[in-house]
Amino acid sequence: MSSHGPRLAQLDALRGLAALLVVGFHYTTRFDQLYGHPTAPLVSLPWGHYGVNLFFMISGFVIFMSLERTRRPMDFLVSRFSRLYPAYWGALLLTFALTHLLGLPGKTVGWTTLLVNVTMLQELVGVPHVDGVYWTLTVELLFYAWALLSWLQGGGQRLWQLLWLFLAVRVVYVLVAAFGSVDLPWLLQRWLLLPYIAWFALGVAVYRLTQQDAVPAPPARLALAAVAVIALAKGIGVGLLAVGCFVLLRGAAQGRWRWLEHPMWLWLGSISYTLYLLHENIGWALLLRLEALGLPPTVAILVVLAVSLGLAHGLTRWVEQPAMRWIRSRYQQYRLRHAAVVSGG
Repeated sequence: MSSHGPRLAQLDALRGLAALLVVGFHYTTRFDQLYGHPTAPLVSLPWGHYGVNLFFMISGFVIFMSLERTRRPMDFLVSRFSRLYPAYWGALLLTFALTHLLGLPGKTVGWTTLLVNVTMLQELVGVPHVDGVYWTLTVELLFYAWALLSWLQGGGQRLWQLLWLFLAVRVVYVLVAAFGSVDLPWLLQRWLLLPYIAWFALGVAVYRLTQQDAVPAPPARLALAAVAVIALAKGIGVGLLAVGCFVLLRGAAQGRWRWLEHPMWLWLGSISYTLYLLHENIGWALLLRLEALGLPPTVAILVVLAVSLGLAHGLTRWVEQPAMRWIRSRYQQYRLRHAAVVSGG
């Protein structure tokens, strides 16, 4: 296996590609569904929302890897908090301010909703998102929680068992709905991540398959089961897409896709999280303004894409990265002081 650097760089670049697919979907297909382009843009990405599924696969890979390297639960919690929250808070405030400034029919919210959104837990208490893309953060947080809890109970083996259990429950839900015409409780689906768990499981399987000490049969079986569950629930076409994503992610994890190391993809990967957080409502509000001024949809989309990339770059450089370094540095200093006190005592 190649060094960690190129492999992780390629994974980050894949995140950038996934984010770009989602942005393309929202600016072409989804915007047209909600507000209507005056004419069809030159390119449309009606399948771009599957970039979210690739995000979930990469999260499965990264979280399993992070847990294997974690000595204490707090290490994991600080790592995830510093990665998610500072950029999220910056994007939250920007989105709230700019959508109120530009106007976005049916999408602006009040101060109370903004304050609840600060927690990132708004969906779990029935409060609307400031930006619709935040729904995936709820999914991510729930997966982090299940992964950490299972890890604390029995390490990687317990997480492995949990994934198999959730996949089995997903199959039960699909079969009961298909043959019994019964919809089992949605609340359980949400808390067990049933619509998305197979994608996380695929990412976990890829991680284990790329480790030198791993026995290939268990992760291969998990990957096959996850693809089968996806195909059963969503159809053969989406199942084949899952196979393609599996090949793409595994190749990146092994450092095979050198084309992903192009500076453009690496830069896009570095801003993928902030781009995802910022692009939707701000982009739609700006698109409405530009198209109202008479800009052709393709030109307006390119302008809005450039603005979103610029905002994401600024938020990454001046908020996300400094805050992450500061939080992790402070935590490391705390750990060193605590260790010194314990050894001195």
